[in-house]
Amino acid sequence: MNEPRRPHILITGAAGALAQQVINRLRDHCDLVAVDFREQVYLGDDIPSYCIDFNKRVFEDLFRRYDFDGVIHLGRIMSSQLTRMRRYNANVLGSQKLLDLSHKYGIKRVVVLSTYHVYGAVAYNPALIDEEAPLKGAGLTADLIDSVELENLANIYLWRYPDLNITVLRPCNIVGPGVRNSISTLLASERAPVLAGFSPMMQFIHIDDMADAIVLAYQQDHKGIYNVAPEDWVAYQHALKLCDCKRIPVPSIPPVLPRLILRTLNLRSFPSYLIDFFKYPVVIDGRSFSRAFNFQPKRPLKEIFRFYRENKKPI
Repeated sequence: MNEPRRPHILITGAAGALAQQVINRLRDHCDLVAVDFREQVYLGDDIPSYCIDFNKRVFEDLFRRYDFDGVIHLGRIMSSQLTRMRRYNANVLGSQKLLDLSHKYGIKRVVVLSTYHVYGAVAYNPALIDEEAPLKGAGLTADLIDSVELENLANIYLWRYPDLNITVLRPCNIVGPGVRNSISTLLASERAPVLAGFSPMMQFIHIDDMADAIVLAYQQDHKGIYNVAPEDWVAYQHALKLCDCKRIPVPSIPPVLPRLILRTLNLRSFPSYLIDFFKYPVVIDGRSFSRAFNFQPKRPLKEIFRFYRENKKPI
């Protein structure tokens, strides 16, 4: 008697710690193919891994060869990586190619990782931002345009091609072992800049919990857009204190001054385009995702901050 066919899943962004956590959760009961256009990573003899530009013709060969059932798109390039044009080509044009191929080859399940940065940080944000809120990120800084356009693209395909069953996830700050984003680098530092007079509320989700959320989103067919965040938050400066970071005040007025200082210091962990996120709170409402997918984060803030207290080195 033949065994039932295991699901064939394409996972992008394979060089990232989050994608590797997702791969580890799925590898025992799915046939996975890993792709990253930055570098090729070895994930074991059982998982083919490729370094391919999504916009190149050879990318389509993977769809012909492996007969995918689903796609988990985690390959969004952060704004601190690459030039603006290369990032746009990867995040927007590359994602469009991925979604076009998914439609062409009859993919039945797509999960797209976005970011809460698409909401933008402004003084009059509501206390809890739900999925219906407008995406103001692109209007505030050109460095977030590709993040918003990636979302708009996923939205278009979500409604144009319902058979793709697209789920878009907007997580809060993802942190923990192996994470190399801006906020994780700050929490792991001996010293971290703060804007004088500002300490916005922030949310943090452990990489383990985020990987669980992505697997749940793939396995349960609830298409749509969902925030992913715990129901607790903490002030930025207090988070630094709990991580044993020495706080370095940066003058916050006039507005051009902190950007000038940060650009001069070339602090990649505190990029000037994210400066408003260290000034105004962007607290997202993750209850819709929790209800739809029966999701509850397991790693509390005290565990997250203990990790950074005990790992005071660049991660």
